[in-house]
Amino acid sequence: MSIFVKRKIRDRENRPPKSDRQVLQQSAERQFKRQFFGLLLVIVTWSLAMGWLLALATNAQSATPNAEIGTVDVVPAQYQLGQELYLENCSTCHIGLPPAVLPTQTWKNLLEDSQHYGAQLKPLVDPSRILVWKYLSTFSRVQRDDEETPYRLNNSRYFKALHPGVKLPRPVQVGSCVSCHQGASDYNFRRLTAEWE
Repeated sequence: MSIFVKRKIRDRENRPPKSDRQVLQQSAERQFKRQFFGLLLVIVTWSLAMGWLLALATNAQSATPNAEIGTVDVVPAQYQLGQELYLENCSTCHIGLPPAVLPTQTWKNLLEDSQHYGAQLKPLVDPSRILVWKYLSTFSRVQRDDEETPYRLNNSRYFKALHPGVKLPRPVQVGSCVSCHQGASDYNFRRLTAEWE
């Protein structure tokens, strides 16, 4: 036998017997460790299951075909009536533009002014105006403090950012959207001509 094994045996023989209290304490410590690791295992398993379910839900949303979405953004239920009212009031005269192409301040000014690019409009009244505003303000973008409020597409940095590398006609007009976005008249800016797909 090795020296270490002999020492261990000798140490055990020389050790005084454990009292009942010590045995109970060690037993309680072991039980506490088992419970702790059991709880830890439950928490880790729960976290992994929730992460897996969240990943499934996220993949299901991203797997939605573009043709089903229709517009630029998926519009949650609480904004859909605002979107419908926006299109009902704006796309009767021209193509309805996605709110993201102009900053929020532009949309606010357009909603408040009855003069609309040289035409006198009947202003929207509440609650329709509030619903349209909630839709437009949610899906439009912030304007920088040093930026002038753009009222034309070719002056909007967001419109330019959404069309990188596209040679746009001068001036950019709302009607020219159809030349690349075949479904623009149906408020579908995802369906593009073959040249851009």
